[in-house]
Amino acid sequence: MKLNITMLLAALLSFATGYAGIGIIPRPLAVTEGKGSFPITSRTVVVTPEPLRTSAEFFAEDLARALGVRTTVATDGNARRAIRLAVDPSLGTEEYLLAVTRKGITIRGGAPQGVFYGLQSLLQLAVANAGDVPAVVVRDKPCMAYRGAMLDACRHFFPVEDVKRYIDLLALHKLNRFHWHLTDDQGWRIEIKRYPRLTEIGSGRRETLVGLMPKKGGEMRFDGRPYGGYYTQEEIREIVAYAAARYVEVIPEIEMPGHGMGALASYPWLGCTGGPYEVWTRWGISEDVYCAGKETTYEFIEHVLEEVIGLFPSRLIHIGGDECPKQRWKECPACRKRMAEENIRDEKALQSYFVRRIEKWLQAHGREIIGWDEILEGGVSPTATIMVWRDQQHGVEAVRKGNRVIMTPKWNCYLDYSQTSDPKRWEPLCNLRYLPLQQVYRLDPYDRLLPKERANVLGVQANVWTEYMPDMQCVERMVLPRLAALAETAWACDRKDYNDFVRRLRDFVRIYDLRSYRYSDFVFRGIE
Repeated sequence: MKLNITMLLAALLSFATGYAGIGIIPRPLAVTEGKGSFPITSRTVVVTPEPLRTSAEFFAEDLARALGVRTTVATDGNARRAIRLAVDPSLGTEEYLLAVTRKGITIRGGAPQGVFYGLQSLLQLAVANAGDVPAVVVRDKPCMAYRGAMLDACRHFFPVEDVKRYIDLLALHKLNRFHWHLTDDQGWRIEIKRYPRLTEIGSGRRETLVGLMPKKGGEMRFDGRPYGGYYTQEEIREIVAYAAARYVEVIPEIEMPGHGMGALASYPWLGCTGGPYEVWTRWGISEDVYCAGKETTYEFIEHVLEEVIGLFPSRLIHIGGDECPKQRWKECPACRKRMAEENIRDEKALQSYFVRRIEKWLQAHGREIIGWDEILEGGVSPTATIMVWRDQQHGVEAVRKGNRVIMTPKWNCYLDYSQTSDPKRWEPLCNLRYLPLQQVYRLDPYDRLLPKERANVLGVQANVWTEYMPDMQCVERMVLPRLAALAETAWACDRKDYNDFVRRLRDFVRIYDLRSYRYSDFVFRGIE
């Protein structure tokens, strides 16, 4: 089947965006509905060039699980009842064009990932219509290059298969970055061969806090059970490859200079006092941080990062930089000496010195840093990428200083927050701050920015902190369907319509059901 791209694009340009019959998430750039349909059956062949074969096989497997229909994947171009895949350089890298007629289906993408996203849309249409796909032309491309979701594996550890399941969720929602939080006060989760004590000691804690973190001065209760886990380098390579096959890039986070008790417990000489330290059993922020005065601290971090960049191809390496108390530095002779020698005015500037040193090392090794918005304090290099979590004003400030930013403000993007206003009634144990589905959807990553400033906003990201999420089932219930709302912002930006989103969501959750994903249905039950 030949597809006249020029005629299709002309039809799309004349399309009015208020379409009502096609339910795709994220909302496409343009849709033209036709007449008739194409039934996908066991006789349907997915015809694909070899470079797209893996994506075609993923689609065939998804379709078999969803509809019980086993299609054939082949490179033979003579099949009559076919779904045909092709790369079309006239389209953008992540752009796709999906055309369904009575005679067949064609998906073209500007690059293999564009075809992959087109297949995700086709899967949605097939599931929503029991395999009888309505005639339609869909054109779409994301408005944001960086579309991410973070998973904290430190407060609670997730086995390899669970991490893969999370990556599958990202791919389903057409997200392309997996931010993997691997080190923190409550556990060190990545094998570093040069420093074996990081996993021998730093990956485990003697017990874990029970229930919500009490207010200051409140009594804490613990379960009395040792807890731990870490990823071997072989497992990390496996996960990175798994994600890459789904066009998801893995960005590791190695937290510094705060949130480092996993490392300090393993090697006490990394701290200002020399310890003793232990992996934290509660949530919150430890006063003990990496010593910014000792040269051995920087040597340790460089050695760790040397192994990290050998495992992760991502150009961006996340160094954390958030919530770093400065009291130990004020009291530390080595830190005071460093400040005097380097003419550093205060402890905020000392953190900036720390960050700049690590950035310079990573740049020398062909990588770039990304950090939480606290790395702006004390001054930061304009080449650093800022992940904005406290509020969007910090993002506006970063953009106007010349930095690139990723918007992930907590009141729109922290998917560990409660989904209802009465979580004790409706939800399992969770962070009691309130973030309903509609509030996630309302995120405007360009708020308060001038049109000329918007180019420095790389994208958006959902964050999942796991203090109260002991397993992937709980993660899924908290993330879904709010992840779909975030994905729509990343793809559609100014084309959003919440009521229409909820309409389309009713079809979309069928895929959750068919894949046995747990999700919250509050929006359908009228619970806020």
